[in-house]
Amino acid sequence: MDLLISCHSFTSFHRQITSTNSSSLKCRCAKRTSELQTSVGVNDRTGNSPSIPPHKVTVHYRQRGVVHQFLFQRLQNQYILHKAESQNITLPFACRHGSATAKSQPRKTYKKPVPFVYPPEEIFTHQLHLRFRRKKKGKMEKAINRQRVLLDHLRPSPSPHNFESTLSASACLAGDSAANQRTSAFGDDVVIVAAYRTPLCKSKRGGFKDTHADDLLAPVLKALIEKTNVDPREVGDIVVGSVLAPGSQRASECRMAAFYAGFPETVPIRTVNRQCSSGLQAVADVAASIKAGFYEIGIGAGLESMTINPMAWDGDVNPKVEDFQKAQDCLLPMGVTSENVAHCFGVTRQEQDQVAVDSHRKAAAATASGRFKDEIIPVPTKIVDPKTGGVLPIVISVDDGIRPNTSLTELGKLKPLFKKDGTTTAGNSSQVSDGAGAVLLMKRSVAMRKGLPILGVFRTFTAVGVDPAIMGVGPAVAIPAAVKAAGLDLEDIDLFEINEAFASQFVYCRKKLELDSQKINVNGGAMAMGHPLGATGARCVATLLHEMKRRGRDCRFGVVSMCIGTGMGAAAVFERGDGCDELCNGRKVKSNNLLSKDSR
Repeated sequence: MDLLISCHSFTSFHRQITSTNSSSLKCRCAKRTSELQTSVGVNDRTGNSPSIPPHKVTVHYRQRGVVHQFLFQRLQNQYILHKAESQNITLPFACRHGSATAKSQPRKTYKKPVPFVYPPEEIFTHQLHLRFRRKKKGKMEKAINRQRVLLDHLRPSPSPHNFESTLSASACLAGDSAANQRTSAFGDDVVIVAAYRTPLCKSKRGGFKDTHADDLLAPVLKALIEKTNVDPREVGDIVVGSVLAPGSQRASECRMAAFYAGFPETVPIRTVNRQCSSGLQAVADVAASIKAGFYEIGIGAGLESMTINPMAWDGDVNPKVEDFQKAQDCLLPMGVTSENVAHCFGVTRQEQDQVAVDSHRKAAAATASGRFKDEIIPVPTKIVDPKTGGVLPIVISVDDGIRPNTSLTELGKLKPLFKKDGTTTAGNSSQVSDGAGAVLLMKRSVAMRKGLPILGVFRTFTAVGVDPAIMGVGPAVAIPAAVKAAGLDLEDIDLFEINEAFASQFVYCRKKLELDSQKINVNGGAMAMGHPLGATGARCVATLLHEMKRRGRDCRFGVVSMCIGTGMGAAAVFERGDGCDELCNGRKVKSNNLLSKDSR
């Protein structure tokens, strides 16, 4: 058994004293005093053996490969020797209630030491005496209690449960088995433990045409709590992205939905609007708040009922807009901006129709194979017959806008909507839809404490501005910015969920970034499933993370991105939850810096 004693002087000079003969350490107890003395070697840069008035003495015992640390604190010019409370380890101790004093034997020549790391081959001598004396019981017990508290922080808990947890967390296996190392190395990052969405239905004629907006949001909020067993009182905030409804009305509807879902009045809620990225913005806002320490658990959600709140402009337009071309371009119909992108960057009608067909086919295949079942929460609602007024209770569990038999021939027959000789049609544009989605985020340490599986890790978020006249190019600018902020390259991204607002902008972004079509929208996109403006961001996060989970080890990083009306783009980078560091068996990436700037 090796004994290592570290001495710290009042001048913060530090040296290590190693026993040359551990077996010579013996304790001789008397009725009131006991003394322990040994000679040890000390390294000194100056070549002298100085007198060191110790301030602290730290003893490390190494036994069976485990280092046990014991600290002797100064107390009224004496040093408390705490009896070790560890398994099968016997330390030298004086009496039942003993204290230790340590003093050094000074030499005639003494030079003030300076902090340094001395070479091990230099050997000088220094005499250390440990003298034990009996103390009064009351003061001694208080001192020992203080040492016990300190030791609890310095060593692992002897509890078998905690010991096993520590061992499993140290294993280098794929999964969150490396979570402890990641937390200690990189900090307490923000993780996602659940993400769900409603089915997406065509507005005015789909399954949610008679469903109130608050009845869309409540089921996904309730699912987050029920499926994770998180106490709703612990949620620090709920942020809901929404675009079309008047702000005060939608805020009230969201608050009502939270009560339907079982949240108490103590949980606040607010809405956010960044047009088509509102749902993603809500997730990013919650992640930022958790990272800033405002709260530990939050929900980012999205909601839109385009049946109840169609796209419209209320009131008159400020005549001042005529003096600013960019401001005028903010008022362009989104379909016109799609035509501008197709015209400026040479995107053909054939290319647009082809990606629309692919979107429907992939979405149909995903639905048939059950790939959406983990992310979709069935919604009980009603259908009202417009002729008879009869009410039919139903449960919506699938997206109703997917057309499995869509073909290029059928899409080629559709007329352009925004220009006589244009290329943008109803078939190669996103569907107008109703739906909602929600994402539960928290600190990694909280998820570990609750034993929750981690679905994904929030890495970074970026919003950018682009020309309003070609607003669809936003993802081509936002994605590289977000990926760079995460310390990655585009080649490191395994999956992309890029909102298919229009086929023209989708084709352009794919070409511009030279992305592999096998990595983009593998389960279809908005042209097949729909684009409920405020909910799309949350829907994309749920779809991406569940697909990354299915793909496992070979799918580590994913990106959600979309264009934004009035000329913007947004993108967020996520990491698969069970492969989130290099300590596990997840696929490595070339970049050594895997964290965003705020995480660093």
